[in-house]
Amino acid sequence: MAQVYQYNRENARRKTKSLPLKEAIEDMLELYKLRSKFNETYIVAYWEQIMGLPISSRTTELYIKERKLFVQLDSAPLRNELLLAKTKIITLLNKQVGEDIIDDVIFI
Repeated sequence: MAQVYQYNRENARRKTKSLPLKEAIEDMLELYKLRSKFNETYIVAYWEQIMGLPISSRTTELYIKERKLFVQLDSAPLRNELLLAKTKIITLLNKQVGEDIIDDVIFI
C-alpha cells in the first residue's frame, strides 16, 4: 500500500524573518543531524591549530571512526608523550568543539 504525503501547513511555512548565515547553517546542521560529522571534520581540519605545529608536523594520518580518534605519528618518543597525556587531549578536543565527540585516542 502506497503512503500518501500529508501536507502539513505549519511545517511548510518559511520563516518570515531573515537570519544571519551562521544561524541558518546551525539550523541546517541540526535539522539534517549533521552536527557530529561536522564536528569530527572540524577536529581533523584544525588539528594543527588545536595541537600546535610540533605535533601536527609529525602527524602522518588522522581520522575519526566510531568516536575514536586515530592518530598516526612518525616519532616514537612523541607517541609515548602523547599517550601519557591522552585524557588531556580528549578534554582539549571536546572543549574545542563544544560537545563530547571523542571518547578515546588511539596512537598508531
